Amino acid sequence: MSELQQANNKKRVVVAMSGGVDSSVAAALLVEQGYDVVGMMMRLWSEPGIGPAAPANRCCTPDQMADARRVAGMLGIPFYVVDVQDHFRQTIVQFFIDEHAYGRTPNPCIECNRQIRFTYLLERALALDADYLATGHYAQVRHTPHGYQLLKGLDPNKDQSYVLHVLDQEKLGQVLFPIGGYTKPEVRELAQKFGLPVASKSESQDLCFLGDGDYRRFLQEYSQTASQPGPILTSDGAELGQHEGLSFYTIGQRKGLGISASVPLFVLRKDVARNALIVGPKSELGQQMLIARDVNWLSGQPPQEPIAAQIKIRYKAKGIQGEVVDLGDGRSQVTFHEPVFGVTAGQGAVFYDDDVCLGGGIIADGVPVETPTLQLADIQVLS
Repeated sequence: MSELQQANNKKRVVVAMSGGVDSSVAAALLVEQGYDVVGMMMRLWSEPGIGPAAPANRCCTPDQMADARRVAGMLGIPFYVVDVQDHFRQTIVQFFIDEHAYGRTPNPCIECNRQIRFTYLLERALALDADYLATGHYAQVRHTPHGYQLLKGLDPNKDQSYVLHVLDQEKLGQVLFPIGGYTKPEVRELAQKFGLPVASKSESQDLCFLGDGDYRRFLQEYSQTASQPGPILTSDGAELGQHEGLSFYTIGQRKGLGISASVPLFVLRKDVARNALIVGPKSELGQQMLIARDVNWLSGQPPQEPIAAQIKIRYKAKGIQGEVVDLGDGRSQVTFHEPVFGVTAGQGAVFYDDDVCLGGGIIADGVPVETPTLQLADIQVLS
């Protein structure tokens, strides 16, 4: 037994298993490293009553559960299933419905990490006397003399630090991301090396509780307001047509609006109070400032001075250079160097210093009032 295996021999890790290649390889690596590994899978809510072929939650279909159990058996580790259906329905699915009713476009994965995976599941892992909860996320944790840091995953095409910005110092010390230092092709090669039957399994999808992936159909069935038609207006109030329900449109959308004009028109914002979809030319779409609410700073403390950062406003978006100012009360102001298109209330605004995730929050409603541009001397560059 190596020194690493001896050091880890008495440390227990609960691995959140999904039956996919990422979490399976994460479990296999931890076994190889000498940890006392326990596999755990969550049974999440899925839509009932759509006939005999009713779609199961795509994170925990019977096939996924069978694959996870089979992998655990091959690795010689215990495997448990935790029923989280009611809690997931109340906290994540209802959140998704409510946010759309408020005219926002939510990212349920962020909320799931906040309330389910790294709260509910982590608490159950600790109740089993585990030292850590491990997942198959593509991200990395670094321990420094000043505390823990969350880093991007090595594979830029798979990095998931964006949806992990909700972690705090305590939780960063209780989680492991075993595959964060690998690329996706390398993870598949490891799965083959370990002889795992999921080595060539296809990728899982977001919005796991949508059995057919159609969020419009889902909202029509589960929301009383989703299909409420209303006017399509320009910024100065001219009516151009009727929309089919605010939930069915996204900020920056151009096609499928059912209107015609002499210039291309884009969705600028949703006016919930008037149930109006506001459209305009691309010149009106750019936004150089936003307010983020519910901001979490991974260091545990907000910066005392404005900081330079790269800001991601969507999971797959590139970081955009700008400045972040803490406003107190969990709010931060972000000022971009250039106008940014597609700023969407409800999505995450996540702040980076190169590969280090500094924190982030949720893009708040409305366009903030312009304030004087920050001077270079006012910006604190983190090292």
